[in-house]
Amino acid sequence: MVYLSLVASHSDLDLETVARLSAGASGVAVDVLDGTAPVTGAVVLATCNRYEVYCEAPSEDDVEAARSAVISRISAASGIEEHRVSGALATKTGDDAVQHLFAVGAGLDSAVIGEREIAGQVRRALIEAQQDGTASGPLVRLFQSASRTAKDVGSRTRLGGRGLSIVSVALDLAEDLSDDDWSGRHVVVFGTGAYAGATMSLLRERGAGRVSVFSASGRAEGFVASRGGHALDDDSLAAALADADVLIGCSGGDRRLGPEELAESGRGARPLVAIDLALTRDFDPSLEDVEGVDLITLESVRMAAPAEQAEALHQARGIVEGAAAEFAHEQRQRTADAAIVALRRHTQTVLETELERVRAQHGCTAASEEVEFAMRRMMRQLIHTPTVRARELAAEGRQEEVEAALATLFGITLTQQAPATGRTAAPRHGTPQPGTPQAPQALPAADGTVPPAACPASGQAATGSVRQ
Repeated sequence: MVYLSLVASHSDLDLETVARLSAGASGVAVDVLDGTAPVTGAVVLATCNRYEVYCEAPSEDDVEAARSAVISRISAASGIEEHRVSGALATKTGDDAVQHLFAVGAGLDSAVIGEREIAGQVRRALIEAQQDGTASGPLVRLFQSASRTAKDVGSRTRLGGRGLSIVSVALDLAEDLSDDDWSGRHVVVFGTGAYAGATMSLLRERGAGRVSVFSASGRAEGFVASRGGHALDDDSLAAALADADVLIGCSGGDRRLGPEELAESGRGARPLVAIDLALTRDFDPSLEDVEGVDLITLESVRMAAPAEQAEALHQARGIVEGAAAEFAHEQRQRTADAAIVALRRHTQTVLETELERVRAQHGCTAASEEVEFAMRRMMRQLIHTPTVRARELAAEGRQEEVEAALATLFGITLTQQAPATGRTAAPRHGTPQPGTPQAPQALPAADGTVPPAACPASGQAATGSVRQ
């Protein structure tokens, strides 16, 4: 199993390109799991300044095919040519993909370093993938670990301690453009999503007196019912625009507010601050040319974002790097499990075959019990060192050596192994004498071995107690 991430963010691309790539983002994870691509899980993380797809590929050999499949789905959803999509997306695999997600979740890769909103977006991305059935077990572990790391950074460092976020920096910029405090301003918010919710909370903290909410999808009524404010519809929007002091775009829908709609509202040349936080833009860039209008965009926020303290940032990066390294180490150890299970199955099969011969010849006698006890103890001792060594090699990234050794020494090919079911699958190769009772299958112990079988004739367990 290999982690693969395809990344488009504000760090490397203009936001217009990121927005175009994000078109149809929600369906890419489902599409890439249609059975035609070597992808066994996918999670999409789409925010106001990034679009990232995290996948699970079966092996290193499948990475390139998996990447091509994701690029093809993004191209189909966005309408951008595949070669342009390929050139725009940075590719990260394995430990690099792990560390990148951990850094993103902790706010270290944000336009506003240390912002806390991204941690919630990482959690929601996983929840949506789980609801859609696209999140594999390894991806669930990856995203949950990233969320835990983000909490550690928040609790153990001063990074983001001031509560800075993209929304808060944008509101700070709006305050600098007017002497009026928020209590005297009429604010119109476009959208009802996560950013709109964060905006409402911050406006409330800053004492905003009048806040109206418009949703092109008609969800404004339900949104303001729990967050406060006044719901707008198509009929009341024009009057709100005429009276507004601040517009905040958080919807990212297909509808863009332009100079014409603003002029038709009859507001004239009154001062207006328009804050566009939508990746796909709620406000036409030409609003900046309208007299009396100041336009604040995500690019403006990024340029105005304050630099966090160097010591806190260094500490946060140390936490992220340590957590990512620990996760990668545990993940490599986990890859040894399949090899260990295969070795135990093989050994158990051989053991049960020999024990059947002993039972067939001696039945449930003290002698057979002693032989069975000795053979099981010997088996545990024989597989202990290979088990420990397999985990050590996997932790060092040498899993292929473990698999090659199993194939060379025992003829065990992992791809041919059935998944573990919790019970041994040892076939009965012995040929018992007529009337000899069959030993029932037993559940494996914690070390993967099967405890001695019960003796049906006596009802006593063959515990292997040796007579002195």
